Amino acid sequence: MTQIFSKSRQQAEIAFDKARSHSLGKTRVVEELDTVAEAREQKTARLKKARLEKEMQDLAAEASETSKKSGKKA
Repeated sequence: MTQIFSKSRQQAEIAFDKARSHSLGKTRVVEELDTVAEAREQKTARLKKARLEKEMQDLAAEASETSKKSGKKA
């Protein structure tokens, strides 16, 4: 069943469809940016954790080495 609309109604429908598709496009872009930002934050947190663990290991090794040197002198 085909409906016949006035010219102004047709123009309004076209404008509405354009606005809606533009809005959906923006939403899609924002969601993609959020996904990228979340992935970046997760990677940063993972790298920070790894760096802190390595620093702790280095400090422990340094402390152990220092205590061994102190033990030999005494």
